Amino acid sequence: MAKNSKKRKEALSKIDRDSLYSLADAASLVKEITTTKFDASVDLAIRLGVDPRKADQMVRGVVTLPHGTGKTVKVLALVTPDKEAEAKEAGADFVGLDEYLQKIKDGWTDVDVIVTMPSVMGKLGPLGRVLGPRGLMPNPKTGTVTMDIGKAVSDVKGGKIDFKVDKTGIVHASIGKVSFDADKILGNANELMQTLVKLKPSSSKGAYIKSVSLSSTMSPGIPVEFKNV
Repeated sequence: MAKNSKKRKEALSKIDRDSLYSLADAASLVKEITTTKFDASVDLAIRLGVDPRKADQMVRGVVTLPHGTGKTVKVLALVTPDKEAEAKEAGADFVGLDEYLQKIKDGWTDVDVIVTMPSVMGKLGPLGRVLGPRGLMPNPKTGTVTMDIGKAVSDVKGGKIDFKVDKTGIVHASIGKVSFDADKILGNANELMQTLVKLKPSSSKGAYIKSVSLSSTMSPGIPVEFKNV
């Protein structure tokens, strides 16, 4: 444990707590302060000036990261037989319907994203208790309930992520890996920030973006400067 805290102290010593870093500097620094043996995720946390309890201030959306997430995303396509070939061609890891509905009912959730068709959504309703808490329930707003199954699968595989503000008003998103070049981390971070700005609710009063922090799986957060909207 002492070894870990020593590494953390070292990492903290490289961050000036009284400064706000540009996104570009933060993207370089996060690589410097991450000492994990595995390829850690890089995460962005943005505190918003919204009240998520109000329906009109619930910020959620999707963004396609230009440099992908660096993660292998396991996709389940719950589709009728006429759409199976399209899903497989696009790279879905699991394709089918009733057998997978049964597996989920029995507790299987070893996937990252589920895409499906509007006609199948009725069958997913009873599985809400399993899928909902794990963030796996398909949603038309995030493009995972669609007739264009091939596009939905390839989008998710290609770096499309969805995000939503949590109860405390923070949006957390994984935007890459520490093995990424700093400019790729920066490109992905900028894309997410620009998307969030476009989603500012008209009922949000005062500063919309309150703080931004960039970190990796095990690193302390780096405070990032931002232009408010």
